[in-house]
Amino acid sequence: MKVIRWILGRIILVLNFIFSPRGIKRSSEQQHEVNKAVAQLKLYQFDACPFCVKVRREAKRLSLPLETRDAKISPWEQELIEQGGKRKVPCLRIENEDGVEWMYESSDIIAYLQKRFNS
Repeated sequence: MKVIRWILGRIILVLNFIFSPRGIKRSSEQQHEVNKAVAQLKLYQFDACPFCVKVRREAKRLSLPLETRDAKISPWEQELIEQGGKRKVPCLRIENEDGVEWMYESSDIIAYLQKRFNS
């Protein structure tokens, strides 16, 4: 089963590379503001997870320089479990005035990114 998942994961990554979306164009001032806002976001993910790929593709389409954290690596995995509450990816960590929010569903993450950054 692990071999099949590994093979499928590599196929997903290759297809994502080949059919990578184009980012939207913004003025340099608008992109600078977007970049400042995106600095408050962190995406915990696995490279070959299809739901994580879906979120990363949307971030690329929206021209968001979203920091990704591999949840298989110890410090990020521990942070995700201790602060987020569970080891589930994708997970978007959102820092705001009220503290930190953890968003776990790919569809919710994409809807949030579209609502906040699709201009």
